[in-house]
Amino acid sequence: MSAKEPIAYLGGRMIPVSQAHVNIFDAAVVLGATVTDLTRTFRHEPFRLEDHTARFYNSCKYAGIDPPISADETMAKARQLIDHNTALIEQQQDLAVVYFMSPGEFTMYAGAAPSDQPMTPTFCIHSFPMPFQVWKPMVESGGHVVTPSTRHVPPQCLDPKIKNRSRLHWWIADQQTHLVDPQAVTVLLDLDGNITEASGANFLIVSGNTVIAPSPRNILHGISMKTVEQLCPTIGLGYEQREFQLFNVVTADEAMLATTPYCLAPVVRVNGKPIGEGEPGPIYKRLMSAWSELVGMDVMEQLLTVSCP
Repeated sequence: MSAKEPIAYLGGRMIPVSQAHVNIFDAAVVLGATVTDLTRTFRHEPFRLEDHTARFYNSCKYAGIDPPISADETMAKARQLIDHNTALIEQQQDLAVVYFMSPGEFTMYAGAAPSDQPMTPTFCIHSFPMPFQVWKPMVESGGHVVTPSTRHVPPQCLDPKIKNRSRLHWWIADQQTHLVDPQAVTVLLDLDGNITEASGANFLIVSGNTVIAPSPRNILHGISMKTVEQLCPTIGLGYEQREFQLFNVVTADEAMLATTPYCLAPVVRVNGKPIGEGEPGPIYKRLMSAWSELVGMDVMEQLLTVSCP
């Protein structure tokens, strides 16, 4: 294994990324049956690795997939991978670290898989340098979110607290969104017209001195959203979780997306309408400053100045 090539954990061992492949008869491919999670590093150190790993193992448990190694072993493998792969990037860059697990490979498949097959879960940990330049325009000037006609999958069908890759509805929704604005981010409504989330981020609004998140019933319990909840009282802000609708977004003072890769990004338009003053607001800036203090580096500076080749 070359010291100059990134590694991934797959099939119970560390291998070069160039050799990491999933079989076409894997349940991840055949059924789209995959649970996942993603964390990132700050200054090459993983952020809230225990929280991401716990959420991943809870997703596996709910999905009926028995991980081949313990959560502690998984975190040790993740740290080993981070140590190797951060040595291959610049000091100012950071990594996204991905877990995914499927029920495994089918030994027999003919349009439907027999239910009595013995299967070994496919478990992979891999990483990639975060392409901050992709998020720079949104972080710098604010993003546009669109709520297309596709609705969020109801929790009665698939509980959104399971972080998974069963995402065909998101693919369709994004195509609808991008007919409106190719750069917009999709945020889905539920069947009752309540705001839920984006495909890779929680959606928050600000009213006065309070940050408001959607009802926990209908969204992934985001680690970044939890970080916002914990930061709010330290800088004199309130925090609530409750149902709200498009009216509340249009009339909000600010809005933002919370996600692991870029922490927070301001949202300045919804369905073409301006939110607040139509530019990144003071609450967003205060939260980003508090986040920078938490992780011991200037997060905004990294987002605006660091790129990945």
